[in-house]
Amino acid sequence: MQKARTLRLILGDQLDAGHHWFKTNDVNVTYVIAELHQETHYTTHHIQKICGFFAAMKRFAMALKQANFNVVYLTLDDTSNDNSLPELIQRLCNEYHCDRFEYQRPDEYRLAIQLADMVLMHSTVHCIESEHFFLPFEEISTYFTKNKHITMEHFYRKMRKRFNILMNGDSPEGGKWNFDNENRKKLKKADLTDIPAPLLFDYDIREIVQRIKKHKIATLGQLQHPFIWPTNRAEAHQLLHYFCRYLLPNFGKFQDTMTANSAHKWSLYHSRLSFALNTKILSPSEVIRSAVAAYKHHPNTISIAQIEGFVRQILGWREYIRAVYWVNMPDYSTYNTLNARRDLPPQFWTGQTKMRCLQHAITQSLEYAYAHHIQRLMITGNFCLLTGIHPDQVDNWYLGIYIDAIEWVEMPNTRGMTQFADNGIVATKPYAASGNYVNKMSDYCGDCHYNVKEKTTETACPLNSLYWHFMITHRARFATNPRIGMVYRNWDKQDEITKQHTLTRAQYYLDNISSL
Repeated sequence: MQKARTLRLILGDQLDAGHHWFKTNDVNVTYVIAELHQETHYTTHHIQKICGFFAAMKRFAMALKQANFNVVYLTLDDTSNDNSLPELIQRLCNEYHCDRFEYQRPDEYRLAIQLADMVLMHSTVHCIESEHFFLPFEEISTYFTKNKHITMEHFYRKMRKRFNILMNGDSPEGGKWNFDNENRKKLKKADLTDIPAPLLFDYDIREIVQRIKKHKIATLGQLQHPFIWPTNRAEAHQLLHYFCRYLLPNFGKFQDTMTANSAHKWSLYHSRLSFALNTKILSPSEVIRSAVAAYKHHPNTISIAQIEGFVRQILGWREYIRAVYWVNMPDYSTYNTLNARRDLPPQFWTGQTKMRCLQHAITQSLEYAYAHHIQRLMITGNFCLLTGIHPDQVDNWYLGIYIDAIEWVEMPNTRGMTQFADNGIVATKPYAASGNYVNKMSDYCGDCHYNVKEKTTETACPLNSLYWHFMITHRARFATNPRIGMVYRNWDKQDEITKQHTLTRAQYYLDNISSL
């Protein structure tokens, strides 16, 4: 057996064939890809999430083997006696007589600390950059400061200039940096039949499911047979090309909309590339290059507003969120600015609720391990914000239920953007909304048990009174915020009886949150 001198770890979210590790094939290097029990237990994951990661890891290992790399691919069966990642690494270094261990910088703080603190007998430890993101890790602190809000728009413009994306010299293509005002259209009835069917895949995961059951791994959600998500580069590229051809022409325009009245209501015009991106099967640079190329080749069907909205999500928001995470951890994971203490209600695990917006967003999440950004922010996130759910519980739910959820991207979006638990590091105001917003951006309200136009009756939309309860509870904090000061002036104009009935109705809903 070949005695390898270097052992290299590939984590489940580091499946990057473009990394410099794979530019040359050294017979003295062995790669390890391993299913780990510790990675299935830190929260309860959606069954599709675990299957997706394990399938992608297996296929990446197979691809490396076919390219004649030395690969050790281990399943839960093989690592059942390894109590931790360091324990596994030490065992493999001993087995393969390695005097050097290398790993790519993890994107999750807990893994970064675990590996940084690791001491191996007879082997040196070396951290290598992952080479995935636009912004190099060592430059994050030059753009961001701990506990300080950095405006995403300003960061985004710097990134556009630095990487020369959608630029005409020093000016933004199309004459504006941001076309968000054009990207808030609601789907009308006539638009529903035009929504393309999502591109789905059919990887056989029965072996993985059996292994998860054998090892008694707790999961949530439902399983799609066959598996619909891309788990190798070929499938990920198919999905990218499908997005650019069929979805990008209307992506920006309808990126914030929601509907209950389409067979494709869960996918709409979204790329659904986040799992492939977050596992590094795809790189953000190749995704943007493909999308911009499609825009250049089809200017009559893909407008600047469509492509700019997509680029902003990846080059702007994704890079921004990653930087916020790293500059503020580990303290960020403990922030609870609004002192939210309530438990997450049971409907988040079942989807059984009379609130149609919540029912659709949760049921979809349980069924597909996916919901788009507005469902996460303005439906489930807004409900948790208004009802004061503890951010630890909100974090755990988001981290577990979504196939693309890795802590670096999940936590700032959840604890920061949706819950305002970080005191405004991410958002300058809480994204609190009444039923009016849901009615404006969706058709959920039409057949709902509750009436979106009412706020004090027994069948009034819970979001209406809960919104005012939230705003009044935190008035001392938000009244001077220039973005929402007008809200309190509107409240003060209402008569005292209406105000009291509104707060009473909100308290009733809070006291009966499990039965909403």
